[in-house]
Amino acid sequence: MRFKFMSFFTNDIAIDLGTANTLVYVKGQGVVITEPSVVAISRIDRKVLAIGRAAREMMGKTHRDIEVIRPMRDGVIDDDEVAELMIRSFIRRVHPNRFMRPRVIVCVPSGVTKSEKRIIRDSAEYAGAREVHLIAEPMAAALGVGLPVKEPIGSMIVDIGGGTTEIAIISLSGIVTMHSIRTAGDEMDDAIAQFIRRNYNLFIGERMAEWIKCNVGSAIPLEEEITLSAKGKDLVSGMPKAMEISSEEIREAVTESLSKIIDAVREALEKSPPELSADIRDRGIILTGGGAMLKGLDQRLRDETNLPVNIADDPLTCVVRGTGMVLENLDEYRGLLLTNN
Repeated sequence: MRFKFMSFFTNDIAIDLGTANTLVYVKGQGVVITEPSVVAISRIDRKVLAIGRAAREMMGKTHRDIEVIRPMRDGVIDDDEVAELMIRSFIRRVHPNRFMRPRVIVCVPSGVTKSEKRIIRDSAEYAGAREVHLIAEPMAAALGVGLPVKEPIGSMIVDIGGGTTEIAIISLSGIVTMHSIRTAGDEMDDAIAQFIRRNYNLFIGERMAEWIKCNVGSAIPLEEEITLSAKGKDLVSGMPKAMEISSEEIREAVTESLSKIIDAVREALEKSPPELSADIRDRGIILTGGGAMLKGLDQRLRDETNLPVNIADDPLTCVVRGTGMVLENLDEYRGLLLTNN
């Protein structure tokens, strides 16, 4: 059996409930689940058919009796019922003893509203959690990177996820300046799909758009530009079609989204107190999240801000690893958790 016998008695779980992916950390074990935030259900009886990777494989390939749903949008729950089913499935996968309800810490965007907090808490409780705490994603990311969040030192995090980009300047266990925008990886995927549709009359799906972004997307000109074959449906003939797409074109497609992120970073820097600005000048900006891996994004931010910019090690797991640190030392980090207000 994958999980140790002691996992039956482990109550604590950390969840990075992302728009694109959900990661789960179990106390004493580390990150044990990394799955797409996707659920496939039957339209007939609303039963769950698949969750995570298996559900994602069905996207765009289902018949009329199956619906594939992404229950998260812009970093928060969009479909309460399906989100609860997904959370329950992940909790039961890592916490098979159903007689012991786990304590759960969930990451949320820094700009989450009071009603959105309530929806997330309710969904986790209905899914089986006995106690639910929330932590802001940029604070969790800073912990995961190893930044000195408790010290009187300014640290700047830019976490680019699927639904939101979280920008925060942190000092003395608090977020001094924050900016949360609902522009991130998903908007880039949409922009790529629209660009290809507009310029080539080629209709491509979400998965193809994301694949193109990951393979040829870039924030700056590349030393050797890349091309690949985008596959989809011809909007004129309705027939399957493939077109050669270049990295220059994809860079053009995501320009507007990147500009929004860069403007938000500048705005956060402009609002920072002068003492913290001096710290950031020396220490630089740390990029986390899947969007941090866009080719040349770190260099683009260096050029735009004249500051050091570094990509975190394993940027996809920074948030859940930081939440796991809180989980392992809850009394020490309790002051970092969000209130109900």
